[in-house]
Amino acid sequence: MLVITRKNNEGLRIGENITVTVVETSKDRVKIGIDAPSNVRIIRNELFDTERFNIQAAVHKPAADLLSLLRSQQEV
Repeated sequence: MLVITRKNNEGLRIGENITVTVVETSKDRVKIGIDAPSNVRIIRNELFDTERFNIQAAVHKPAADLLSLLRSQQEV
């Protein structure tokens, strides 16, 4: 991980077309602005993790449903 110190209104570039700027800092927060092309997906980590969990659950749900169906068939 690259760690860079920046002050308000300072920023950094990622590649040729992404700019990250420190918009505001406070005691326990940093507000950043991201300027990127519309085809670049930008998502907060916690939302990315939730999305990945939901996809994994959706993939495993049909298998769980099938297992449940098989168990109910055995009970009859």
